[in-house]
Amino acid sequence: MIKDSKARIQKGKILSFVPNGEYYFTKGIKAYHRRDYKKAKKYLQRAMQLEPGEPMITCQLAIVSAELSEFENSNRLLHLILEDLDEEMVECHYFLANNYAHMGFFKDAYHHATLYLELDPNGDFSEDTEDLLELLSLENDGLEDEIYEQDDLIIKQEQARDLLESGYFPKAIELLKDVVEAYPEYWSAYNNLALAYFYLGKAQKAESILDDVLERNPGNLHALCNRLVFAYYQGKTKAVGRLLDSLKKIQPMLIDHQFKLGATFALIGEYESAYFWLKKLYKNGFEGDGPFYYWLSYSAYYTNHENFARSIWKAALERNPDKEGFEPWNVEKPVANGFEDHSGSIFQKLDSDYIEERLFAIFLASVSGKPEEIFTSKRFCQNEKLTPLEKKYVSVVKSGTPSTIKDAQDIAQLLYEKHQPIGTVESGLYLMWFSVFVEMSQSQINLSNKHAWAGAMEYVWYKTSNEKVSQQEIAKRYDISPATIGKYVKLVTQHLN
Repeated sequence: MIKDSKARIQKGKILSFVPNGEYYFTKGIKAYHRRDYKKAKKYLQRAMQLEPGEPMITCQLAIVSAELSEFENSNRLLHLILEDLDEEMVECHYFLANNYAHMGFFKDAYHHATLYLELDPNGDFSEDTEDLLELLSLENDGLEDEIYEQDDLIIKQEQARDLLESGYFPKAIELLKDVVEAYPEYWSAYNNLALAYFYLGKAQKAESILDDVLERNPGNLHALCNRLVFAYYQGKTKAVGRLLDSLKKIQPMLIDHQFKLGATFALIGEYESAYFWLKKLYKNGFEGDGPFYYWLSYSAYYTNHENFARSIWKAALERNPDKEGFEPWNVEKPVANGFEDHSGSIFQKLDSDYIEERLFAIFLASVSGKPEEIFTSKRFCQNEKLTPLEKKYVSVVKSGTPSTIKDAQDIAQLLYEKHQPIGTVESGLYLMWFSVFVEMSQSQINLSNKHAWAGAMEYVWYKTSNEKVSQQEIAKRYDISPATIGKYVKLVTQHLN
C-alpha cells in the first residue's frame, strides 16, 4: 500500500478513500484477535451499517458481543442470520448453544447444540459442541431433571416479577416462598420476596429478609438497592442519603447490576445517575424488557432529552401496552401513575385467586371514572372467580344501597381522599383494608363509625411499614378522639392477625 501511495504522489493525483464494509470488517477482526473487544465491536457495527445484509459481518459481531457478555444482543444477531440472512450458516446454532449455556437456559443450549450436530456432524465446531453437551451432562440420569429445574426456577422468577409489577403481592409471596425453600441461596428470589412484603405493608418483615441476604451474601447489590427504595418510601432522609452515596460509588460490571442500579435511581428520582447507567446499557446494544425502556424514557425526559424519551417510550409500549397513559410528560392527568386509571391493571386484579385483590379491583373500578364500562364488559361478566360477596359489592357500588358493604366502600373512599393516586406502595393499604373486611364480613361487625375504621386502618398500615406516626396525629386527621382510634386499632389488629 505504501508503494501504491508513492505512485499516486508521483502522478500528482489525489484519490479519495471511501471505506467500505470490508475495510471495517478487517479492522474489527484485527481488534478481535488483539482481544480489544470494545474496539472490535465498534468497527463491526460500522461494517454492518455499510453492509447490513452480510451474514459474516453479523456473525462476527455476535461473537464479539458474546465476548463482552452481551448475550441477549448476540442471540438477537444470530437469530437474525438464521431467520433472515442465511439459514444455512449452521454454526450460528453452536454460538447460540454457548450463549444460552452462559445465561443458564440449559434446555435452549441443548436444543441448539444437538441441532448443530444434526445439520453439520463433521463441522468445524463439532468436537466443541460434543464437549459442551458433555458439560451439560444431559445423558446422565438425574442431572437432566436438575437442569430442567433450573430453567423452571428462572421461569418462576419471571412470573413473580410480573406479579409484583401488576400488584399481585400475596400471589407473588406464595410463589417466591416456594422458590427460596427449594433454592436457599437464590438471592434474587429473596430480594423480590422482600419487595412483595414491603409493598403489602409489612416493612419489618421485608427488612428482616434483606438483613438475612446481606448477612449471608455481603454486598448483594439488589439487596442494597432495595434498602434504598424502602428508605425512600418511608421518608428516611438520612438513610436515603447514606445509601445513595454508597451506591453512586459502585461501578458494576454485570449487565443485570447496571440495570438494577439505573432503575433504582430512576425510581427515587435520581434521574441523572439513572440516565447514565440506562443509556450506557442502551448504547451497548442491551435489549431489555418493558421496565428497562420505561425507566430509560423517564430518566431521559427528566434530564432534558425529550425527543429520545419519546422514541424510547414507543419501545416501552410495544412491550407493555398497559403503560399507555403513564408517559412522563403526561402531567395533565392527576392519576397518571395510579392503578385506578388503567383498566388493564383492574382486570388483572379481578383475575386474582385472592378475594381481597378482587375486592380491591372492584374499588379501583368504582373510582376509575368508568365503572359501568368495566362492570358490563364481557371479561367481567364471564369472571367465574367472583364470589357472592364480590357480586354484592358490585351491586352496592352501582346502587348505593345502605349496607355493611356500603360502609366498607365508604371507608375505602375515606382512605382514598388521603392516599391517591394508588400506586404500588399505596395499594398495600387498600389490600390490608379488604383483607380485614373479609374477616369482619363473617362476624357481622358494625362499620358505621367510618372515620374511626379508616383512621385505625391508616395507623396500622403506617406502623407495619415502620413509619413514625402517633395515634393522636391520625385521630386529628380523621376528626376522632385518641381513645376512639385506640379502640378501633385493637379491632383492626385482631382481624388482621
